[in-house]
Order: sequence, then structure tokens, then C-alpha cells
Amino acid sequence: MAIHNVMEDVVHDVLHTYKDQLLPTCNCERCMEDIMAIALNQLPARYIVDEKYSPYIRATHETDRQGATNILATVTHAATLVSKNPRCPTMNPDLSEKT
Repeated sequence: MAIHNVMEDVVHDVLHTYKDQLLPTCNCERCMEDIMAIALNQLPARYIVDEKYSPYIRATHETDRQGATNILATVTHAATLVSKNPRCPTMNPDLSEKT
């Protein structure tokens, strides 16, 4: 297994669990990835090299109320930023990729 940031999985799960409550202006893959990238840049990385440790790292963040609240707040803030400034062709046709 390659090095993996478990926080990516945690943020992904939080984003998809609360997506309906976050009310993003767009649910396309690009916007969801932008939300994840912004959130992950604000949160501490949790790297592992063995997948068997993933549940322990995830549990640490999911059972710690303050940590879980911080992650949700960070994802909410990222969703707000992306909703105000979408960079996808769906919401902003001027950004269509030119080939």
C-alpha cells in the first residue's frame, strides 16, 4: 500500500453525509473535489502506510466530539466558498475547458 491520508476519507464521508444540509450550489464532481481540497488544506493530515490502521485513525476523529465538529465546520466553510465561487463549467460556462 502506498502512503494514504486518512483525513481524505473522513472529509469525503462528512461531505457526502451532510451534502443536503450544506446546500452547495452545484453537486458536480469538480465542485465536490474543490470543497474537499479546501477543507483538507485546513485540516491536519493523518498519513498511514498500512490500511489496517485506517479504522483507528478514523475512530479518533469520529468519536472526538470537538474534532468531528471542527471537521464539519471546516467542510461547511469550504462548501460556502465553493458555492459562492464555483469553478465548474456547469455553473460558470466561461470556464469550459478548451481543447
